[in-house]
This record gives sequence, structure tokens and C-alpha cells, in this order.
Amino acid sequence: MTKKRCKWCNLNNKLYVEYHDNEWCRTNFNDNYLFEMLILESFQAGLSWECVLNKRASFLLAYDNFDIDKICNYDDKKIAELASNEKIIRNKLKIKASINNAKIFKNIQNEFGSFYNYLKTFTNNQIIYEIDKTTSDLSDKISNDLQKRGMKFVGSVIIYSYLQAIGIIYSHDYDCFLYKEN
Repeated sequence: MTKKRCKWCNLNNKLYVEYHDNEWCRTNFNDNYLFEMLILESFQAGLSWECVLNKRASFLLAYDNFDIDKICNYDDKKIAELASNEKIIRNKLKIKASINNAKIFKNIQNEFGSFYNYLKTFTNNQIIYEIDKTTSDLSDKISNDLQKRGMKFVGSVIIYSYLQAIGIIYSHDYDCFLYKEN
């Protein structure tokens, strides 16, 4: 018998099923992971997560394994290279935003000791259990603060999705085999 999964999970896409079962909504507060997911989520704006996830391996290669120091130093030549890479999302505004956001992410790390420490100032180290939402007061607050700091493509919907991806918001559907309450 097939396990019931969240309604959004495309069962015909092995990558998506793997992501749903083993990564989505699981706490992972390693700053390298937090950075990777923030960059990937920012590329999701206007697209589906499945589209981004299908290109994740190519992003990893194109973005130097999400090495924040390298990304902070990307120049016009690298931007042109990324914009011509057919294996990733080639939106030039998002590419430039990813470099800008890397610099701000690094500033936040320096200010708070880690990006997770920054997030904890909003969450009080709590996991939130809720489903069927796309934004919340929490995603609004984090989004607003990141935008004030100069980040782009980090609206409340993207940040809500990000918080689900890293496990701060736990959102498996009621009938999903991974559903649980706090």
C-alpha cells in the first residue's frame, strides 16, 4: 500500500517524493543548508518548488556548492555565465539578487553569530505546527526585516515556504503519513 503524502507532492517525481519524505519540514539549522535553501527559495518566486527542486543539482554545480564566500564575489562574468546556463533558472534579476542576498546573509551571520541565531530572534526557538497557510505573522516579520536589510525575492510567501523547508514551520497535511502535532 502506498503511503499517503501531502496533496502537493507529485508522486511521479522521485526527487519530489524524496524531498517530501526526508527533508521538507525537518529541522536543519546548519547555516550552509539555511543559505542554500534561502537561495533556492528566492528562485521559486513565480514558479513552482518542483521546478526549482528539479534543477537543484544544477544549481549546486553552477553556484559553487553554495559557497557563500565565492557567491559574494561573483562578478559580471559569472553573472553572464549563470544567465546563460540552461540547466538553472536564468532570470537575471534573481541571479543578481542571489549575490546581493548572499552578502546580506553573511552580514547577518556576522551580526548574530549564525543565521539560525537571527531566525531565533523571531521564533524563540519554537517549531510551529500549522497547515494550509502560505503566509503568517512570522513570515511577514522575517520578510519585512530581510527586505529592510536589502534582500530581494524574500516576500512573505517565499519566507513562509523557506520556514517550512528548514523545519521551523511543520506543515504536513492531516492525512499525510508524516503529520504530527506539537
